[in-house]
Amino acid sequence: MAEQDERVPSRPLRLSPWTVAWMGLAVAVPVSLWVLVPRAEAVDPVLLLAVFVGLVAAESFNVDFEFRKQGFSWSPSELAFVMALVAVGGAWTAVAWGFAVGIVSLVQGYSRAKSVFNVTVVVLEACAAVAVLEVMPLGDISEPLVWVSYLVAVLAASILGVVLIAAAITATQGYPGRTLWASFLIPALMIGPVSVVVGLAVLLLVGATPWAWLLIAPLVVALALVYRRFAAVTREGHSVERVYDFARRVEQVSPDEAGTRQIVEAVRELLNADRVALWLPPYLDEEPRMVVVADNGAVWYDGPGDPDDVFRRRAVDSADGPVRVSLARADEVEAAALNRRGVSDLLGAAVMTAAGEPGYLEVCDRRSDIHSFGDNDRAALDSMLTHVNAAIRHQQLLTQIRYDADHDRLTGLPNRQRLAAEIDQVLSADPVAARAGLILAALGNYTEVTDTLGHAASDELLLVTAGLLREHAPPAAVLARMEGEQFAVLLPGLSLQATERAARRLREAASTRARVAGLDLEVTLTIGVAAAPVHGADSGMLMQRADVALLAAADSGGVASYHPVLDQQSLRRLQLGTELEQAMADGQISVVFQPIIDAQTSDIVSVETLVRWAHPRYGAIAPDDFIHLAEQIGRIGAVTDHVLDLALARCRRWLDQDIALSVAVNLSVHSLTEPDLVDRVRGALQRHRVPGELLTLELTEGSVVDDSVRDSTVLADLHGLGLRLSMDDFGTGYSSLSQLRQLPIDEVKIDKSFVLGMSTSQGESFIARSIIELAHNLGLRVVAEGVEDELTRNLLAEMGCDKLQGFLVSRPLPDDRLESWLLARTGVRSAAPGATHRRLFVRT
Repeated sequence: MAEQDERVPSRPLRLSPWTVAWMGLAVAVPVSLWVLVPRAEAVDPVLLLAVFVGLVAAESFNVDFEFRKQGFSWSPSELAFVMALVAVGGAWTAVAWGFAVGIVSLVQGYSRAKSVFNVTVVVLEACAAVAVLEVMPLGDISEPLVWVSYLVAVLAASILGVVLIAAAITATQGYPGRTLWASFLIPALMIGPVSVVVGLAVLLLVGATPWAWLLIAPLVVALALVYRRFAAVTREGHSVERVYDFARRVEQVSPDEAGTRQIVEAVRELLNADRVALWLPPYLDEEPRMVVVADNGAVWYDGPGDPDDVFRRRAVDSADGPVRVSLARADEVEAAALNRRGVSDLLGAAVMTAAGEPGYLEVCDRRSDIHSFGDNDRAALDSMLTHVNAAIRHQQLLTQIRYDADHDRLTGLPNRQRLAAEIDQVLSADPVAARAGLILAALGNYTEVTDTLGHAASDELLLVTAGLLREHAPPAAVLARMEGEQFAVLLPGLSLQATERAARRLREAASTRARVAGLDLEVTLTIGVAAAPVHGADSGMLMQRADVALLAAADSGGVASYHPVLDQQSLRRLQLGTELEQAMADGQISVVFQPIIDAQTSDIVSVETLVRWAHPRYGAIAPDDFIHLAEQIGRIGAVTDHVLDLALARCRRWLDQDIALSVAVNLSVHSLTEPDLVDRVRGALQRHRVPGELLTLELTEGSVVDDSVRDSTVLADLHGLGLRLSMDDFGTGYSSLSQLRQLPIDEVKIDKSFVLGMSTSQGESFIARSIIELAHNLGLRVVAEGVEDELTRNLLAEMGCDKLQGFLVSRPLPDDRLESWLLARTGVRSAAPGATHRRLFVRT
């Protein structure tokens, strides 16, 4: 199938087929009267009838193909054409060929306008041939120069035919580009000369002896059959090529709703359909949806979205692949369903989704004016379904991952990331007048419940609190679960005073006793309040100031609003920025190590290096706080080098004990954009005499898909040092599989948000299994973090997960406690085959 050259702008004239046909007649009639009629001579009627029959036979042995809405055919008519020119002359050839083409066109289903246009084309081709023969040497066909004359005449006629057909397409649909020229000219230039040679040879043989027909007739029939078989094989090969192109296109579609439309458009393009619809069942918080791609721009039509539709039911229940129905062979029920859609031909197939509920793909009517769907189209659609199913499941898996990344796994509420997006959306709707209140609420006894009753009880308490907030928050409020014991309530349109009143009502309503772990526990909330625009005009500022107010709420009757006097956080942040360098020099900023084990053998394969800051005044400072601070003040490179030195020094001490244990260090996106990063990492490896394969750099998913990173060679250069690159939080960002495949990543880490609930949630197990399978299919190893119980460990091992990390193995430990843990919990294996150092394993 010819494709439009996208580089050439299309400006269709949009003339109707009949307009083009009448224009052809307006040219053909006077030209033929001028060129052909004066040269018409008397001819034997029997001979003319024989020529006509030969032309009909030649036109019947054709190769059909399509270009958008137009159907065309190539035939060995040049063979009969050259014989007719010699036998009856140009004028009678034009008459016989015109009638032959008209009759065959109508029999084969061409429209009347197309049939008329085809007749005008062959008449003008005959005129071109006669005009060429007028200026070329003519005589007895036994002369070689005469052969050349007829060859040039037929080629000129064929090229004129190509130009006329291309002009018709341009007039009705716009300029199609270079692709169609190649589709027309190559057969014309290849088949034409061969046909002329064969035709002249036949005439020479018959001129020598009429008995030559006994030899020629079987040969012509055999050649016609071979020609038809060749055409069929060509079509089949072209169909396979198009399916392969379809697979490549679908593999590169974007993982969003636009990507679904791209899949439907690709199906429509491959099958040259007038309309294609894809119906998908509801998924997560999405409603059922139908994507339609049609010539008329329709976005919906009656049929595919109906669960009782006869074609949809039959396709979903079919065990033999796609179903094919045409109006000509339809029963009463099928005809009614086709009329409901306003189509005459249909292919339908079930589409498998990630949730197991089938979708439905429907292809209606060819755009061509002479073809209906056949067995080859059904087979092509069946081949495409494998790629369509994989693409849909991939998209839905990413939807699941992104949904989970935006929502708290325990309560189902939006998380901090989603809340920030909601705040920014509310405030950006009207940057001048937009108002919004933010309530940040913390459970007062969460830590005590966790310490005394365990995580299961504290999770139950969180669920109770989430239910109370849902029940008593205003209808327009957006609830969110922040980290730990904190919740947030966004109140669009409220002023500071209204937000304060809502906060007090919410605290009073939620202050109750709840049954948790068999005990009646008091639910108490401490609430901080901030409001836009008075306290900030973006999510970051508003949440930070609500957090400042929350810190002060404990001494203010349980509810406090932000005030600049409370903003000690800014002063503290400023002080921390000035003390960062000295803190590293004084050893306040240190590292802890969390072991990572092989899921199958329990060998300790690595330790993740985590940074800590023990401040003499403020105590333990959360890593996210000072890492983000270091990024903002441009000191993240110094912190990275400090952590890298501590990690490699620890690795070197193990090597000195003849133990091979790799270390992992986290890198931020800011570090990846530093021009000397690769040289600094290389220098650290050389300084500590640690081979590159014992160092893993962990990168966030957001950092590796950052344009500045992907457009540089930093990842490839780091990988070239021999170290491993790990994607730290796979599933919580926005990378697609096609992006991941193009990056030099060795392993992915399943974020703990997908692991913590595996033992109790089948859905979360499905997500984890899917990530493991996807990663392994790309040749990547998989690390699961957040493993806290044996059941989760066993599930991950059964799924083929390569490495495990979490509290079940060990909490993050400082250097001295790590040594004690290794002595108490591990044993030593001999070196692996080909390795030089011993290995540690966790004793059970």
